Amino acid sequence: MESRININEVEPDAYKAMFALEGYIQKSGLNKRLYELIKIRASQINGCAFCLDMHTRDARKLGESEQRIYVLNAWRETNFFTEEEQAALAITEEITNIQGHVSTETYNKAVSILGDKKTAQVIMAAITINAWNRIAITTHLMPAQA
Repeated sequence: MESRININEVEPDAYKAMFALEGYIQKSGLNKRLYELIKIRASQINGCAFCLDMHTRDARKLGESEQRIYVLNAWRETNFFTEEEQAALAITEEITNIQGHVSTETYNKAVSILGDKKTAQVIMAAITINAWNRIAITTHLMPAQA
C-alpha cells in the first residue's frame, strides 16, 4: 500500500482530541479487558489490521485468553462471554454497523444489564474505536511484523 499522511504530524490537534476521548474512557471506570473486547470487535467488523494487531496484543497483556480472542467474531455462538460482555458487544456491533441503527431492543438490554453510566461508557468506547479505525484505515497505518 502507498504511504499516506500522518495525521499526528500534519494535524496534531486532531490526535490530541482523539487522545482526550481515550483519556475519558480510561478514567471512566470501564473495565480495561471489556474495553479491549470492544476495540477488537469493532476493528474486526471494520477490517482494521492495525487496530486488531494492537488491541489483541493489549488484551493478552491484560490476561485475556487466546480462545476468547479467537472466537470473538462468533461470540453469540459460545458461552465464553458474560452477560455484561454480551450486552457491550451487541451494542458495539450495532454502533459499528450504524446503517441499520441501534435497535431499541439492544439499547434497552444494554441499559438493563449495564445501567445508564456503563452503557454511556460503552457507547463512547465503541464510538472512539470506530474513529481510530477510520483514521488507521484511511491513512493506511500498518501493523509492524513480529
